[in-house]
Amino acid sequence: MGRKKQEEEQNNPEYGEPAQFDPTFTGPIHNRSCTDIICCALFMLVITGYMVVGILAWLYGDPRHVLYPRNSTGMFCGVGPNKDKPNVMYFDILKCATATNIMAAALQGLQCPTTQVCVQTCPSEFWVLPPSAYFSGAKPADFFKPEYCVPSFQLQGTSYSVMDIVNKELCPSFYIPTTSVLGRCLPSLGGSAYSPNNFPSNFSLSGLDANGTLAAIRNATGDVTNSFNIKDVGLRIFEDFAKSWQWIVAGLVIAMVVSVLFLLLLRFTAPVLVWVLIFGVLAVGAFGIWYCYNEYMTLASSSLTFNNVGFTTNVQVYLQVRDTWLAFLIILCIVEAILLLALIFLRTRILIAIALIQETSKALGHMMSTLFYPIVTFVLLLVCVSYWGITALYLATSGAPVYKVVAMNTSQGDCSTIRANETCSPETFNGTLYPTCPSARCVFINYNEEGLFQRNLFNLQIYNVVAFLWCVNFVIALGHCTLAGAFGSYYWAFSKPADIPTFPLTQSFMRALRYHVGSLAFGALILTLVQIVRIILEYLDHKFKEAQNPCTRFIMCCLKCCFWCLEKFIKFINRNAYIMIAIYGKNFCVSAKNAFSLLMRNIVRVVVLDKVTDLLLFFGKLLVVGGVGVLAFFFFSGRIQTPGTTFQTAALNYYWMPIITVVFGAYLIAHGFFSVYNMGVDTLFLCFLEDLERNDGSPQKPYFMSKNLMKILNKKNKAPKTG
Repeated sequence: MGRKKQEEEQNNPEYGEPAQFDPTFTGPIHNRSCTDIICCALFMLVITGYMVVGILAWLYGDPRHVLYPRNSTGMFCGVGPNKDKPNVMYFDILKCATATNIMAAALQGLQCPTTQVCVQTCPSEFWVLPPSAYFSGAKPADFFKPEYCVPSFQLQGTSYSVMDIVNKELCPSFYIPTTSVLGRCLPSLGGSAYSPNNFPSNFSLSGLDANGTLAAIRNATGDVTNSFNIKDVGLRIFEDFAKSWQWIVAGLVIAMVVSVLFLLLLRFTAPVLVWVLIFGVLAVGAFGIWYCYNEYMTLASSSLTFNNVGFTTNVQVYLQVRDTWLAFLIILCIVEAILLLALIFLRTRILIAIALIQETSKALGHMMSTLFYPIVTFVLLLVCVSYWGITALYLATSGAPVYKVVAMNTSQGDCSTIRANETCSPETFNGTLYPTCPSARCVFINYNEEGLFQRNLFNLQIYNVVAFLWCVNFVIALGHCTLAGAFGSYYWAFSKPADIPTFPLTQSFMRALRYHVGSLAFGALILTLVQIVRIILEYLDHKFKEAQNPCTRFIMCCLKCCFWCLEKFIKFINRNAYIMIAIYGKNFCVSAKNAFSLLMRNIVRVVVLDKVTDLLLFFGKLLVVGGVGVLAFFFFSGRIQTPGTTFQTAALNYYWMPIITVVFGAYLIAHGFFSVYNMGVDTLFLCFLEDLERNDGSPQKPYFMSKNLMKILNKKNKAPKTG
């Protein structure tokens, strides 16, 4: 009797009364009604507004402004009339003052203060206009290449002199070896082409020597193109994927098979794995104690103390102080003692956790479809992310382009005739209207911000982010509720598997969509609001980082930490609330309250189960990702030769890219399968706690738990009396 009381959780009346027996309850309630209707209507209204925003963005936006480069007249390179000219060439790259200005202008057409033309291929050699070109009678067609001149300028038969052409920037006076980087002809400074020894003897800019010219080019292009050719690297990576995609898929299939086998075999291996991991942690702690004691005794003759050392950033100095190892030794001894005491006094609860893990593995065996539900969640999340990204892109490019008359070179002529903010049209612009300013050009400046839609683009972007977060959290909540309903159907089936409903996952999914969209949206909204606050704090911290003093940095750090903890707590509450919603069909607030009260009445069991499950699933992820990653490394690096295959490691440009892809994919696959398992453990645990409170093992109130759990708790179902 004493052992029985010792193994039962003490119910704290502060967290409500235990659940009462209900003779009509046999699992997830089918006769239920819609919950949180107001929040459901609000969520549908937001989704409708989100669709309207997407339609407006699609009508007004033009992503070509971001995806394609443009010439000086605002025409796109690589599409339309310039379909065969995908790259933009800069007449004088030195005028693109800094790399920062280049990248800042990238989203607005990469407009540098120099003439830009669309070209089929970027220049691959050094060329500068020779002095003979400026002689009287020199023909411009003998010096300039038509493909690098302004399209509207007819080089053959022109009446302009070479000097006029250079001053009006109709053709470049020089060009240098460049490569296409995102459609922009930029110098690739990482190679040997720009070595001073390779400069042509006649090539110099503004009287600079080879070293001065190289320095000027580096200053103009900065780090953007320094030994980094994005397009070339991208093509090589794509080529590697094309050669090895079959083996990448094979690696991901192996990760999936190993994950499924690991979860299904936990019903047999969970006790061994859990105890091995627990004693492994204790062994690591014992080794740490021995090591600290050994270091402490080794420094017995050392006279170095903390007073001698003082404060220093060199951690190695503190490791030479004997008292450092004494402190480590004391801390490890205390932690080891706590772990041993917890193991002794919580051994029954550890056994309960192991039994629930085994029971979850059995449930997965009977409902294999639950393992593949993460695919549905992944597809829905992919739709949300894609819609958000496309909407943001179209919103960012909404509004008609604005062109203004700009003097590309104010040192040539009198450009005061150009009015401030004088707009123009690139199709009809006539430079002869500005005879005193030969470098006048019609250049793209920004997008039109006039009009109701354009003036509210920032607000619409905020709406886009908020709606996106709400949709993502709703999709995750729908997955939790669906899986919880399926696992709840398994637990409350008295005779397993005979009493398990047909298609429990599909039934649970339909119940969640039919009755509980409002409740799921309510929980997702609470989490979204906290995430928005965290985003705002991160933005403020980044925006005012330089102006912060130590006090404000401390306050900001505390706020960020508090809201991080709040987000984790809300995720925990929501997760358990969705389980209660799936089983009992109550609204969000009631379900959250009941779940929280139930967990707090069994807080010790909650902590033990959570930590044991986390430890086991961490080991499982480590096993799957690490094992598949090591296999991929040995295969793609050529250390494993597969007979009968034509795959050769030497054919890959970057053999580490398939490895990274396999490791990342294996992690996503393992995380998806293990998230289902984690949800199953949490659902069965809540059902187990309800089972203990509702039932007593009598014929009228039998336990639904497995025989293994009843054996651990020293309980059993009494047989009904006969005769």
